Amino acid sequence: MLEMITSQALKPRHGFFTRKGGASSGVFSGLNCGPGSSDLAEVVAINRARVAAAMGVEPHRLLTLNQVHSADVLVVDEPFEGRPRADAMVTATPGLALGVLTADCQPVLFADAEAGVIGAAHAGWRGAKDGVLEATVAAMVSLGARREAIAAVIGPTISQAAYEVGDEFVEAFIDEDRDNARFFAGGPNGRAMFDLPAFGLSRLRAAGVGHAEWTRHCTYRDPERFFSFRRTTHAGEADYGRLISVITL
Repeated sequence: MLEMITSQALKPRHGFFTRKGGASSGVFSGLNCGPGSSDLAEVVAINRARVAAAMGVEPHRLLTLNQVHSADVLVVDEPFEGRPRADAMVTATPGLALGVLTADCQPVLFADAEAGVIGAAHAGWRGAKDGVLEATVAAMVSLGARREAIAAVIGPTISQAAYEVGDEFVEAFIDEDRDNARFFAGGPNGRAMFDLPAFGLSRLRAAGVGHAEWTRHCTYRDPERFFSFRRTTHAGEADYGRLISVITL
């Protein structure tokens, strides 16, 4: 059985899928939905088909991107082939399932249920810093959404307690805005710990969305349910699975 985390704030059908219920094995064990991983392509296709079925769409209508940590947003009105380079999608077309792939970065699902406009964004620290969340909201507005009617939910992501960063990382944020210092705390090794979901929430609220929340699930600290790039790196593993988060009208 697949496991979906949902939020009452999002009215359209959606799910932040965990790794449970998939066909992959080894380091990818579970629901690895990343075609960019070194997992068997046919197994990834099986996993994605299971997700599509759970969302009530045909597999070709479950859309994901070649994510490059950008602020680029794609407006979608029909299924596409391949994986365009971008980090967010928006649509007002029923029957399309917008998906983002993550393994510590923030998956963010958006909806203005009244206007019938949805969005999905991949927001790691770089994308969030460069404006992918604001760009997603703006693209939704271009399709008829109202900022104050948009709900945005951050799904499972790495928490501050697991996100140790270096001095240059901190300086890059504070040089941009001194107020960003509030997203860092001292860690056990004398290094800073970054609060990615708090940063994401602050950017969403500054963009004027009516509601923003985090599901409060940490990818790093729960290996039974979530893939994590950082945990894989610390374990010296060769590759890692990708979680999928999906929304559809």
